[in-house]
Amino acid sequence: MAEIAQAHSIGARFRGETAILELGDDLYDRVRPARFPQAILRFRNDRAAAEIGLDGLSHEQWIAHFARFDPLPDSLAEPLALRYHGHQFRTYNPDIGDGRGFLFAQMRDNRNRLMDFGTKGSGQTPYSRFGDGRLTLKGAVREILATEMLQALGVDTSRTFSVIETGEALDRNDEPSPTRSAVLVRLSHGHIRIGTFQRLAYLRDADAMRRLVAYCLHHFYGEQASDDAPARLLGHVVARTARMAAGYMAAGFVHGVLNTDNINVTGESFDYGPWRFAPTWDPAFTAAYFDHAGLYAFGRQPEAIHWNAMQLAVALRTVSEAPPLIDALDSFGDRYQAAVAEALLWRLGVRPRDPVSDRALVESLERLLRGSNVSIDRFFHDCFGGEVPDGQTYTELRTALAGYAPRKARNHPHWQGEPCSMRIDEVEAIWSAIDRDDNWQPLEAKVAAVRALGDALA
Repeated sequence: MAEIAQAHSIGARFRGETAILELGDDLYDRVRPARFPQAILRFRNDRAAAEIGLDGLSHEQWIAHFARFDPLPDSLAEPLALRYHGHQFRTYNPDIGDGRGFLFAQMRDNRNRLMDFGTKGSGQTPYSRFGDGRLTLKGAVREILATEMLQALGVDTSRTFSVIETGEALDRNDEPSPTRSAVLVRLSHGHIRIGTFQRLAYLRDADAMRRLVAYCLHHFYGEQASDDAPARLLGHVVARTARMAAGYMAAGFVHGVLNTDNINVTGESFDYGPWRFAPTWDPAFTAAYFDHAGLYAFGRQPEAIHWNAMQLAVALRTVSEAPPLIDALDSFGDRYQAAVAEALLWRLGVRPRDPVSDRALVESLERLLRGSNVSIDRFFHDCFGGEVPDGQTYTELRTALAGYAPRKARNHPHWQGEPCSMRIDEVEAIWSAIDRDDNWQPLEAKVAAVRALGDALA
């Protein structure tokens, strides 16, 4: 009776799913969440919750589902740690998988898309190796900031759904310790990675590979499997990941760890570790202190994402001939060029005209940003709607913009203030206020400012 009452209180708009079970037990391990000494709700994303019918949860229900991981109605009965391999900085690693997270639940959103709740910091799994399966509170705060900013800037990203402080003290080698802990829940359009396919290729499991291809085609792209299913799926992934790469560039974002186990086959950005936003258009700017060769530097991200798509093609050779896969891969460059023009013009606030003019405008924009050392955020703030400031610096861009119509007026209050940025010093200051004084107001104010930016751009 208690389960029936709880399900009723969640509301009929929540539509639980268990689609992942179609793939069979070889794709995951059933696991138990950690039990935490405390559960202090620090972030609740009611905007995202409204899209899946969970915005009416009480505080107690929220804690029950996103700290204790009580099952949601008609969804998974127990969490699943997903199995995958991956290239990590171009070195293949078969000894990975969900090591401090799991797939907690599936559901449909208000667009009828299959969605996943994935966790971070929810405890040890068979893939934790020597890790404690936990997440620092600072890491959770950083993920809130990354996902909110990327969403505002038009990048298809996972959303930080919930952050709950758990009352444990964690020791870390790369930051002051002990530090506070948290468990995070993210809402994503699937958690199937390129590394999921690589694992099946490594095992030479053609039957499981065909099931996985069919699952992804059906649930993420609305298509049924047939003889050309692998190439069709690769074509979709190439298109979506090219769009993701373009979104990163237009946002001035550096993910930092673009390994194949961090690339979702829906092309949705996720899994944020050492990310940063580049202050200026510097192709060599890196986010991860351990990326000594600059493999995932700002300007190399399209190349890195294309390389990852190539690894998916290699894995799909288990169930496909090479020529159709090569054809799909060869479309990445053209798709990226079209997508980056679309993304940059969208952020600039002007309507596209034609491919030739748009490409010329993008080239002028990139030359200006690369040569002037102007702040990326300042540039797009000042030039939104095609209103270019006076001065010789902007002469070429002003000429390239002639004939372009604004897609939206500058009448949102956001445009009357200063640019909304997400620089590392501000991120550190937000965390310092929490760490030193338990002051969450700077984080709340920043999220509000970022959402105002998103409203102004939308």
